[in-house]
Amino acid sequence: MNEVLLIYATALLLAWPLGRYMASIYSPAPDFSRRGCGAIENLVYRAIGVRPDVPMNWKQYGKALLKLHVIVAVTAFVIFMQQGRLPLNPDGIEGMSWDLALHTAASFITNTNQQHYSGQAQLSYFSQLIAIVSIQIVTPAAGLAVLAAILRTLFARQDERRMTSSGEISVGNFYADLVRTVTRLFIPLALITSLLLAWQGVPGTYQGAQFAHPIDSSAELSEQRIPAGPVAPMVAIKQLGTNGGGWYGPNSAVPLENPTPISNFIETVAIVLVPMASVFMAGYLTGRRRLALSILGVMLALSAATSGLAIWSENQPNAAFAGLAAEGPNLEGKEVRIGASATALWGAFTTQTSNGSVNGMLDSFNPLGGAATLMDMFVNATFGGVGVGLINYLLLLLLAVFLGSLMVGRSPELYGRALEAKEIKLVSIALLLQPLLILGLTALAVTLPGLAQNSNPGVHGLSQVLYEYASAFANNGSGFEGLGDNTVWWNVSCSVALILGRFIPILAPLAVAAHMAAKRAAPVTIGSLVIETPTFALLTLGVILMLSLLSFFPALVLGPLAEYLSLAG
Repeated sequence: MNEVLLIYATALLLAWPLGRYMASIYSPAPDFSRRGCGAIENLVYRAIGVRPDVPMNWKQYGKALLKLHVIVAVTAFVIFMQQGRLPLNPDGIEGMSWDLALHTAASFITNTNQQHYSGQAQLSYFSQLIAIVSIQIVTPAAGLAVLAAILRTLFARQDERRMTSSGEISVGNFYADLVRTVTRLFIPLALITSLLLAWQGVPGTYQGAQFAHPIDSSAELSEQRIPAGPVAPMVAIKQLGTNGGGWYGPNSAVPLENPTPISNFIETVAIVLVPMASVFMAGYLTGRRRLALSILGVMLALSAATSGLAIWSENQPNAAFAGLAAEGPNLEGKEVRIGASATALWGAFTTQTSNGSVNGMLDSFNPLGGAATLMDMFVNATFGGVGVGLINYLLLLLLAVFLGSLMVGRSPELYGRALEAKEIKLVSIALLLQPLLILGLTALAVTLPGLAQNSNPGVHGLSQVLYEYASAFANNGSGFEGLGDNTVWWNVSCSVALILGRFIPILAPLAVAAHMAAKRAAPVTIGSLVIETPTFALLTLGVILMLSLLSFFPALVLGPLAEYLSLAG
């Protein structure tokens, strides 16, 4: 428990100054990072042929976002298909099939990194570095850029609004926000983290696989092949950018990716660092620090609840070993060097933040531990992915404003600006798409023979399928392993969930922010709904729980809760 509290405390203490620095990146006021990175950024702008000082409306901003991702996706798809003919392939790995290449490209451009392949066996160094690590920098930067645009627009005061040349509300310039995020935030953070991990023994080499001879001459294996590579840089950005996945198939359960207790501590803190810092950034960027603190309070309450449930559950005995050995924590699927509590905390953090990396097998969690990780992804706003987690929270906040205003008999408004039918429709589409897509695809997969390819025919088999689609839509990437997921059905259906789950919840609130900012603000009176109070924070928490439970409680009852009750019996 002391380790858990230390990780939470360290993440919060680092997130506070980091959030203040992140706010300065998107602020018009000059700062030291602009002086240090300005020349490099200007070279990038000239190279891609854009002007960073031209304000964009929300449609132009959204089109620039989508255009970037289409270009990156097509490039990555070609690389995956042709990697056998490309350089930096010392192990002679062949190209992917079209459906696996499609899913892998869709997974990485959506900041998900859901892997239907094993990285050390099916990707060349060229694919890992050019098509994987580079995307792992760009996609979280894009999510954070859109968050900054929404915050600047939605919470801007009347005199702070900027206009485009055509007289529309400006949300900023996408290219300026993106390039600043890459050069001033993710590259320096990833460099520091990769050096710390290399210090702990994580490999960083361009040599091919290493070979070792077993000490025990009676072993049937005469030679062992150990894949290596530039692992430390990938692990650093996959954790910091809530990308997830890993160089190795079992991710950070592999000693080469996570060799020591210190590396485990660093990687666990890195999962939540930038998502936590995004909340502090929101307070400094908008000047509404009380609102940011209330948001942080709700997120911490949700995090503590599901983390506590996962840790408690994994410290209970595994029912499969009842009567066979002395009772102890559930160590199935866990590294003994890491332990049950640290693995459960990682599992909770990785699903609270849309990270998806693992240091143990989530499929081996006890039923309530698995239910905790599913609930984290259903909420998808505890801390969430970099940028998009807070964007999802703002959608839920707007829904709480709408319901709270109606409860007190007032027209819905946010800081004096009316919240009308157009905005609520966009919010509703973004929020209701999640249960419709996850439950619909799950129903299809378990109903049609041969589609699911799951290793368990009972209630746990349903949990495996439900988890895969929840992970795809939440842009998480982790999985209840046991699915034969490298099939055309899984690769194509998950690609649909990945893309819709990424871009609609980003573009809808961007449009809402622009529409709200264009309205004239009415004077705030004593009867106005104040959203910066503990009471409103509790209302938002209630809305989050109600929406999640109403949407997914029946599925939880049929899956992990039924499994828990059957094992308890």
